[in-house]
Amino acid sequence: MEEVAVGKVAVGEPNDEYESGENRSEAAELVASLHALIDRLAATDLSRCTDAELVEVARAHEKAMNRLVHAGDRQLVEISDRGLPRAMGYRSLSNFLNIELRVSDPGRRRAQMKATAQFRQLDGRPAEAKYPALAAAFAEGAVGYAHVRTAVDVLDAIPVAVEHDRKLAAQETVAELAGKHTPAEIGQLGARLLAHLDPDGDLVNDRDRKRRRNLWLNRQGVDKMSKLTGHLDPETRGLLEVALAAWAKPGLNNPDDPDSPWGAEEHTDAEARKAAADRDARSQAQRNHDALRALLKAVLEDGLLGKTHRGLPVQLIIKVDFEDLCRHAGVGVTATGSLLPISDVIRLAAQAQPWLSVFDDAAGVPLFLGRGRRFASTGQRLASFARPGGEYCSAPGCDQPATQVEMHHSKLDFAKGGLTDITELAPACPKHNRMVSDRPGDYTTGVHLAGPDAGRTWWRRNGSPGAPPNPARVHRLPDVGRIYHQRLSQVRTRIHGPAHSGEAGREPPAGASDRYDYAEVIPPPISIVESRLALAIVLNRRRTDGTTGDR
Repeated sequence: MEEVAVGKVAVGEPNDEYESGENRSEAAELVASLHALIDRLAATDLSRCTDAELVEVARAHEKAMNRLVHAGDRQLVEISDRGLPRAMGYRSLSNFLNIELRVSDPGRRRAQMKATAQFRQLDGRPAEAKYPALAAAFAEGAVGYAHVRTAVDVLDAIPVAVEHDRKLAAQETVAELAGKHTPAEIGQLGARLLAHLDPDGDLVNDRDRKRRRNLWLNRQGVDKMSKLTGHLDPETRGLLEVALAAWAKPGLNNPDDPDSPWGAEEHTDAEARKAAADRDARSQAQRNHDALRALLKAVLEDGLLGKTHRGLPVQLIIKVDFEDLCRHAGVGVTATGSLLPISDVIRLAAQAQPWLSVFDDAAGVPLFLGRGRRFASTGQRLASFARPGGEYCSAPGCDQPATQVEMHHSKLDFAKGGLTDITELAPACPKHNRMVSDRPGDYTTGVHLAGPDAGRTWWRRNGSPGAPPNPARVHRLPDVGRIYHQRLSQVRTRIHGPAHSGEAGREPPAGASDRYDYAEVIPPPISIVESRLALAIVLNRRRTDGTTGDR
């Protein structure tokens, strides 16, 4: 495949002119000076400050940090207006903030910008911020991002039918309160303000409810648990309450009780239900969770969601490393990008549909369709998901899961003669799939034929014809298991010393852990009393074990 040449300097990468300090903009110079000032501030001797002075320094520092965040939002608006996220290959502004700028919570940052930043109008002039008084307080450093977030929650709850002058007065009131009170207090005071604006609750209408309805499934935590948040309209709440009333009764749908009746109450045996209820120690919140799980499972098994979604079966599809499965360690990855503990994977596998036959040589599922078909088959989608990196979009930095991707002809577009073969297909979200072309700023893709990335799709940014090409990049996540075991080996070497020849891979010799437990547990003594106490503990342990000091 012919490769498209690209520009010398990729968008977003520092060039030689910037690095040398020549022709730098005033903004770049100011940021450099700011970093130098921060270095001086971090190295200054705080012990020379009086108590009052130290408190004032800390207060001024916090104010400056708030002002910097507001100034940074102005830069993000400029970046968005110039279309730089897409020009640099990112799926969205949030994707750009998270990866390129390392913003920890892009969603909250964008909500903050929407409320307090000035965006350009169609004629190019800056528009007034959504909440001008709050934006002015933020720019002055009187409020921080947490104050802004709580204040916005209050202001967004103002009914649409409230008169304009009362809305403006409410905005200025909230901005004043935000500058003097904590975020928690702002929420309490905001509830009082809303009561003044709509004392009888008559102004809230269907338009307000439609505007505020939402449901968010937040990212998984380190414990693989996920927080569900949202605002339900009255009808949705009523439907959920009916469902929970029927399926969340004591004794029903209890995953911790193998004899618990499953489903609705009327379809279960009364005696079994009563016995299960007597054994049920779950809280109401836990019963609600288990009822929702049972309802979703019933919907999935009854086929109400259809047969396929983007070519994948509408089922819980899980990919797991064979070594992890054998060790009963690690996690499985679902087609939606969620992580499941191996114990859950093994339990679910007992009732799984045998899609593994797709990868059996004798299965007869065609994975090479050539020119006979443009769109990938279900077998090809599953095979793609099972390959390294197949659980997400193959474009570097994209986090869209397999259920949200299309199958991209990575060697050659189908319209130009490409083949619908598994070796030439790669997952790509709709955004990135549309960005593959010969145009500067878009992408050229291909497949590595050799090396550690053999078979994986690479993405390369297009630039001006005739210029040196940008590097081809592969979307690769770090092998956490390998890194962990490397670190574990290093830690054991530090504790137990290097393994002798012939001992590599062996467990530490018997008694070795006894010799080093105290070195790990007892911190360096800070007094004669602690020194003697530590010595007494060690000597007592040695007498108990019958060991001596010769080692």
